[in-house]
Amino acid sequence: MSGAKTVEWEGKYLRIVREGTWEYVERCGGVHAVVILAEHDGKVVLIEQRRVPLGGRKCIELPAGLVGDEDPLATVEGTAVKELEEETGFTAESIEVIGEFHSSPGMVAEGYTLVRAHGVRRIGDGGGNEHEEIEVHLVPRHDIPAFVERKRAEGCAIDTKMLLLLAADILD
Repeated sequence: MSGAKTVEWEGKYLRIVREGTWEYVERCGGVHAVVILAEHDGKVVLIEQRRVPLGGRKCIELPAGLVGDEDPLATVEGTAVKELEEETGFTAESIEVIGEFHSSPGMVAEGYTLVRAHGVRRIGDGGGNEHEEIEVHLVPRHDIPAFVERKRAEGCAIDTKMLLLLAADILD
């Protein structure tokens, strides 16, 4: 790649960068995401929430959150537990880091750390914070393909990370 990295535009949360002839988006301030794979009583914990970039459509996703957006010293593991509790009403005894992934590397610099929650138990209602309206779904593994199709037929968007759950051998 040739050419210096220049910031073409910067907002509060995102910036558009040009490097040579390549343009891409990155988050400001070194913030990155954590995505949580959690199961409770043999059911996968999923969320459904409206996403402005998708025209306000609801989207089926794994619980997730931003590491470092509120506390620059936040850890992946601590953020995973905090977001799981806030979004879903579940907590975890421990968090296992699976690895780092990138969902759209041709356009977005952001990646995410995928983690698996262990010792998952309910401690509240979930639903997100005052800016979120999150619906929690507990779906048996074997029902995930039908659940995704049903939600797609209802007009929901499906997050690409749901592909993890459609390939059952990844979970075993």
